[in-house]
Amino acid sequence: MILLIKLFLAHLIGDFVFQSKNSIKQKEKNKLKSPELYIHIAIHVALLFLILWNLSLWPIILIIGVSHFLIDASKIVFQKKKTKRRWFFIDQLLHIIMIFLAYFLFTENQFDFSSIITENSLLLITCVLFLTRPVSILMMIIFSKWDIKKLTAGNESLEDAGKYIGMLERLLVFVFIITDHWEAVGFLITAKSVFRFGDLKESKHRKLTEYILIGTLISFGIAILTGILYLYLV
Repeated sequence: MILLIKLFLAHLIGDFVFQSKNSIKQKEKNKLKSPELYIHIAIHVALLFLILWNLSLWPIILIIGVSHFLIDASKIVFQKKKTKRRWFFIDQLLHIIMIFLAYFLFTENQFDFSSIITENSLLLITCVLFLTRPVSILMMIIFSKWDIKKLTAGNESLEDAGKYIGMLERLLVFVFIITDHWEAVGFLITAKSVFRFGDLKESKHRKLTEYILIGTLISFGIAILTGILYLYLV
């Protein structure tokens, strides 16, 4: 496991510490002709050698170095201005996958799916997934009887901000409950109330206040019930 941690450490340092905004811009501008691309790969390989400090692990270093170049090259060639965010996550996901592959291919460690795909883990994944988009859609249907655009006219928020805030708060509530930290749920409700107080006070809009209150109670209520149900089933 220490080897896997070292591989991730090298990746984090190479991709996020030793890579400046200017070098990223140069790579995006000059594509495969950019010297920064090859310097970036060289830094990654050097970091792997320094952190691993074991020449017998050269196959791992080679596969990660080559795959890193191919992934980064594909990213800067195919990404567009509108798809930069998507390509960032694709890029990082592919790097992580290659680190795992190199680790399990060139070491004696074996990946045992049976130890991961258990009844409890499947239940946990189901609960977490349910608290994201499914609950958001459910709440959207519940609130479809009210025109939120009319209620927030002149005070619009970021696109989809409410949806992501709702997902995060439900996931946090769920985590707090299954780890037996009910006091943190109260703290989260209080924190949200404090942040919302200014908006509601300025809006002086009773309907908007009721809308936010109902949404908060439903969101927290579903997360709490899901957490209790998970604990009961496990």
